[in-house]
Amino acid sequence: MFDVLLARWKQGHRTMRYPAGAPPELPERFVGRPLIDAAKCNETCRRCVEICPTGAIALGQDGHAVQLDIGRCLFCRQCETACGTGAVVFSQDYRLAASQRGDLVTCDATERAAARLDEETRRLFGRSLKLRQVSAGGCNACEADTNVLGTVAWDLGRFGIQFVASPRHADGLLITGPVTENMRLALQKTYEAVPWPKLVIAVGTCAISGGPYVDHPQVLNGAGTALPVDLFVPGCPPHPLTILHALLELLQKIPASHSCRAS
Repeated sequence: MFDVLLARWKQGHRTMRYPAGAPPELPERFVGRPLIDAAKCNETCRRCVEICPTGAIALGQDGHAVQLDIGRCLFCRQCETACGTGAVVFSQDYRLAASQRGDLVTCDATERAAARLDEETRRLFGRSLKLRQVSAGGCNACEADTNVLGTVAWDLGRFGIQFVASPRHADGLLITGPVTENMRLALQKTYEAVPWPKLVIAVGTCAISGGPYVDHPQVLNGAGTALPVDLFVPGCPPHPLTILHALLELLQKIPASHSCRAS
């Protein structure tokens, strides 16, 4: 027992200080929010549009030269590689989430979506948020990164956010996966079992738009086709830091220096 206590003492503080301190260092290969420079776009080449496996890129719509829907994006960077002018570049900005589906469509390097709740909803859930996680046909990548938040290093519980076993004890659902036809009824029943008022959080590209399975006859193209979604967290899969930032921003538990409006 003494050896165990000594080893624990030597380990020191294991939980990261974020958001009170700096966020953890991201790996060099981390792919974050895309930066679009319309001035560099050659609309006649269409290489980025043709190479995108999920149709996340569109040209010449709504008066913009190029638009990238990070709700459909797999963050594979093929468009960045195909673009010969540098119009599309992926940054290491982990702040990707939004409360409105349309806010995930970016066409400017300075744009950044926001995750917000109305004041009454935030008052109800701001101090304590219990979530039931539903894997609606996912590959387990988004599920794994969500589970990481429960480890000592991340300690999601210190913010009053916890995952619960029963939807009847939950304030909302955190959904991963494209929502397959076989999971449609199970997801609907789980949602109905959550007491009102309730939140729905779609985590990962599959849960937002169907991901690589988009428009497959056995896929519903994400949670939004079956349920009202309050928070969209893009990524394939989203990094745990992206998920954590989204939850904290939604509940307004994050300093201004880490908010979506920060440069």
